[in-house]
Amino acid sequence: MLTNQSVLITGGTGSFGKAFVHTVLSRYPGVKRLVIYSRDELKQFEMQQELASRPHPGIRYFIGDIRDQARLTRALEGIDIVVHAAALKQVPAAEYNPFECIKTNVLGAQNLIEACLDSKVKRVVALSTDKAAAPINLYGATKLCSDKLFVAGNNIRGSRDLRFSVVRYGNVMGSRGSVIPFFAEKRASGVLPITHPEMTRFNISLQEGVDMVLWSLQNAWGGEILVPKIPSYRITDVASAVAPEAEQKVVGIRPGEKIHEEMITASDSPNTVDLGAYYAILPSGAEYSVDDYCARTGATRVAAGFSYDSGSNTDFLSVPQLREMISQQVSSAQAH
Repeated sequence: MLTNQSVLITGGTGSFGKAFVHTVLSRYPGVKRLVIYSRDELKQFEMQQELASRPHPGIRYFIGDIRDQARLTRALEGIDIVVHAAALKQVPAAEYNPFECIKTNVLGAQNLIEACLDSKVKRVVALSTDKAAAPINLYGATKLCSDKLFVAGNNIRGSRDLRFSVVRYGNVMGSRGSVIPFFAEKRASGVLPITHPEMTRFNISLQEGVDMVLWSLQNAWGGEILVPKIPSYRITDVASAVAPEAEQKVVGIRPGEKIHEEMITASDSPNTVDLGAYYAILPSGAEYSVDDYCARTGATRVAAGFSYDSGSNTDFLSVPQLREMISQQVSSAQAH
């Protein structure tokens, strides 16, 4: 799929970007070019050091910000495929610095869309978040706007062989700023802060996120918001898995936080289909109908009023399962 293709990833030095690059180099050694686009020269240097043991003639490190459309346009010369992973995603920082978040997550998304339209890019997949479904914080609202922009990008592509799609998934296990490394850091104190005893979250591994993006690059029609079927966990169970002897102290929900995370709302159900491993929220007013999409992909419509959230999910990770996954993650990180 990526053999002899030129690929650019925005936010390429982040957790997802590094996992994506490692996977592409392993599975598609014939990739023509792999451009890591990000604004932090130190992280690019560190990534170069990490990849020194597996050199590839097509890897490029391109310093730039998605707020800079001219720089994006330059970076996209000769690029066939774009994966958009750049974002400001810390909820408290977004609440305190709202327009900075808007400039990166919304205006940056539109800059990328327009730069792709002005180049010869053929496939674009943008990463979203569960917080974009019925958002209650600014970060989620900006990602919902971003999702809408990428979906609408298909309306103005004209005769170009270009498709924009979105993947939306939950918390990535062990990613920077997530609950597992936070609890691991607090373990020595003997007390783990719990925001709410009933709180749940979706869970996906970095590799599952990468695999979903690769699947969408090959299979998406354009305009879909793809959602994986993934398990949930209870925050209290994560605490028990990380530090079973520690006290769990309830400290209250932070501003902009939900007890349960949503990925598909009941309002989305008329345009949502089941693809087996994934759900797809299809665009309204697209050049294809829901029935046509189902007929050609084998998908089925979901029930009227269907919704998908971490609290009512039928698949929950147990404490032993969480402990095993955390152990595997630590081993994998050490191997890298």
